[in-house]
Amino acid sequence: MNDVARRARVDFALALRRQWAGSLYPALVGQAGADPDRASVHAAPVYPWFAWLERSAQKMLWRAVEEAVDATDAAGAEDALSASAPGLELNPDLRLPAWYTDVDIHIQPGGIWRADRDALVYEAGAKLVMLGENDDYAFHTLFTDTAVPDRPYERIVDLGCGFGKSTRPFKRRWPDAEVIGVDLSAPVLRLAARRTAGLGIRYVQADAADTGLPAGSADLVTATMLVHELPPPVIAGVLAEAARVLAPGGLLRVLDFHPTGDVVRDLALVEHGDRNNEPYLPMLFGTDCLALCADAGLADARWVAFDERGAGRLETTRWPDRAEWHFPWAVLEARKPEDARA
Repeated sequence: MNDVARRARVDFALALRRQWAGSLYPALVGQAGADPDRASVHAAPVYPWFAWLERSAQKMLWRAVEEAVDATDAAGAEDALSASAPGLELNPDLRLPAWYTDVDIHIQPGGIWRADRDALVYEAGAKLVMLGENDDYAFHTLFTDTAVPDRPYERIVDLGCGFGKSTRPFKRRWPDAEVIGVDLSAPVLRLAARRTAGLGIRYVQADAADTGLPAGSADLVTATMLVHELPPPVIAGVLAEAARVLAPGGLLRVLDFHPTGDVVRDLALVEHGDRNNEPYLPMLFGTDCLALCADAGLADARWVAFDERGAGRLETTRWPDRAEWHFPWAVLEARKPEDARA
């Protein structure tokens, strides 16, 4: 297969996803009726196609991305990733939890933790799963620029950093800060270290619920697209760890999903968890993250909406009205009280 054919396969899979979001979802909303419930959504004639195409297009996309990655010098790229990189701290004795290894999250074959090729495939696919609108990772820059107060930070910790797409905007905005990315996967951390060589970012292989970082050592702890992948008890552990790592007066900023109150959209998101191999996503809606923050000793916890196609962080939990499907992103905000023990 030549490069043109491989690109065509990726473009076709991406076009299917856009049709799913821009045509099938509005049709589902219309067929569900003026006062929809779960039964009316499932009874809509377009629903079987909506559900089938979501999963099928995702599987097709990963196959196309794998072929594209394998057609490049994947072996040479893997050799480069396997070499040591400045700021990279791997833990070969780290035991990966079963909730992480038992499911191929996002339907990516083999997950992202077995081999360096997995990290390369994940990197290529991550630009496309958001309908091709995150090629330059503007999503993450928008989060950094609008959801994080503009003030000095000495140490920033990014939990679940993956291959560093959520981490680099912090270093670019606060170049004098020590920025630390934490993730379970050694392959994605090797890729992150290679992609940000020279920026001075530190990458640590650890569980986000047990980072090993000193207590009271960070001014800002962040997580992007992480908590919906976690079982509820692990969410509690991650928020408690964030509180432990934060210095008094430090800030927590978590970008993830939040229910909108729109029956069709919320149901589509919950069922997205099943169709996209994200089994803990539906549980997030039943998890009181604000109470978990309070239990961890954090104050002023609240959710606010995040508009990834516009202003970024909003002051309310109301999202802009759009006919097409889009994820209901939101920011969980909290702070560690100034009089708290470090």
